[in-house]
Amino acid sequence: METKELLKKVRQIEISIRGVVNEVFAGEYHSVFKGRGMEFSEVREYRYGDDVRAIDWNVSARMNHPFVKVFEEERELTVMILFDSSASEIFGSRGQLKGLVATEIAALLASSAIKNNDKVGLIIFSDKIEKFVPPRKGRQHVLRVIRELLYVEYEDSARPAAKTDIAAALEYLNQIVKRRATVFLISDFMAERYEKDLQIANQRHDLVAIHVIDPLEERLPAVGLLELEDLETGETLLLDTSVREIRDSAARNALKEKSDLERFFKSIGMDYIDIYTDRSYIRPLTKFFRMRAKRFR
Repeated sequence: METKELLKKVRQIEISIRGVVNEVFAGEYHSVFKGRGMEFSEVREYRYGDDVRAIDWNVSARMNHPFVKVFEEERELTVMILFDSSASEIFGSRGQLKGLVATEIAALLASSAIKNNDKVGLIIFSDKIEKFVPPRKGRQHVLRVIRELLYVEYEDSARPAAKTDIAAALEYLNQIVKRRATVFLISDFMAERYEKDLQIANQRHDLVAIHVIDPLEERLPAVGLLELEDLETGETLLLDTSVREIRDSAARNALKEKSDLERFFKSIGMDYIDIYTDRSYIRPLTKFFRMRAKRFR
């Protein structure tokens, strides 16, 4: 993609999500994602009604007068977005590719964080780490994040098929982000052997899984002979979708995989959101924010 076209796409996404950030998420974000706790601010003279447990006895002894420690909430967060750019993201049966839906969601979350004066970082991964953008603040930084997301999505079609290695992305995250962060893992979760790494990362960070799903992955249409290709391996499979038993069997397998994944998320106490490419992502995201806000009140 040419630079001029890329910048135009960045601007389009920024405009499309601005209203959602301002109107939907502005009031929810602060209560949903909190800072690391209370941070020491200053010492001041004791006032009537102050908690005696806050008295700084060392300072009080030196000044021969009671002084108390003042703490305030350490609001600033580091938000990390782990973005799956593997070949399976270049798929869409209803006009929207999974990868482009994921890009808009990542841009929305990054913009919400920046609006609340948090730092935002980005890790783009496939079967390797494709790009790392260190956490920073500011509008120019979030535009860079969106630009990197768009660039990798539009370049994917020209690259060799890449598989998904969620475990490698989580290992990389834990190496570079030492302090607790809020982490959004955006993927279709078509990967293997990442459960242990996900559990470790969830213990270290506030981890939220965003599962991007195309409806065709859950239910095949009755269109006769259909050749399916695994975009990550190149393997093909020919199915006669006019046979109801075949369609039902495929649907049962897809439902089981999704149920197993959700069961695993719940077993490790990890939040997750299902996003379908043929529906608006605003509603499930808003529902998640509001449910989580109630939980933390």
